[in-house]
Amino acid sequence: MEPVSLESIVADDYKGYHPDFFCIPKHYQGALECVLVPGGVVKDRIEKLAQDIAEDIGSEPIFALCVLKGGYKFFTDLIDQVKKYNHYATRNTIRISVDFIRLKSHKEDGSSGDVQVIGIDDMSVFTEGLLVKRTKGNFYRPDCKSGFEVPDKFVVGYAIDYNEYFRDLDHVCIVNEFGKKKFASFYPSRNPVRQ
Repeated sequence: MEPVSLESIVADDYKGYHPDFFCIPKHYQGALECVLVPGGVVKDRIEKLAQDIAEDIGSEPIFALCVLKGGYKFFTDLIDQVKKYNHYATRNTIRISVDFIRLKSHKEDGSSGDVQVIGIDDMSVFTEGLLVKRTKGNFYRPDCKSGFEVPDKFVVGYAIDYNEYFRDLDHVCIVNEFGKKKFASFYPSRNPVRQ
C-alpha cells in the first residue's frame, strides 16, 4: 500500500492522543489538551530530515545555527542524526560547525510577530524547523523544510515552552485553558498555582 502523502501535515481536525497514554510529568497533568505528535514520531521524523540533509548537501560542509531556547532539542537531535549518518557513510561525510543565537517572539500566550531575520552573505541558506504552524500570517517558503505542519493551536513540548514551562516534555502537545492559566507567569523560585 502506498503512503497517502510525503507531507507531514497534522490536520486541523486531528484530535491527537489522550495525555494519559504517555508518561507526562506530574506537574503538567491536567494542563494538556492532547499529545499532538508523540516523541517517538518526532525522533523518527528528525532522523528522516537528517537523511534528507545528507543527501541534499553531499559532502559540502555546513554551519548549523540553533535558535535558542525552543530550538535546542530539535537542533541537537538533528545534528546528532547527521553525525550518525557520517559514522556510517561510505563516501561523502559532512563537516559540521555549530553556533547559537537567541530570539524571542512570545510573551505569555501571544506572539508578537515582530521577529524578522535577514541574512545577507555570499552563502547558501536553508531553514529546517520542527514545526510550521498554519496561521494567517504564515507564508510558504520553498527553501524552508519542516518536520511537521501543525494547526494553529498553542503547542508546547520538545523544548517549545510557555513561559519557560513544558520544555521538558518529550512530546509535542497542545495546552488547554487550565494549563494556560496555571502556567501564566514564570517564577523560578516558586511553584506554579496548584490544581
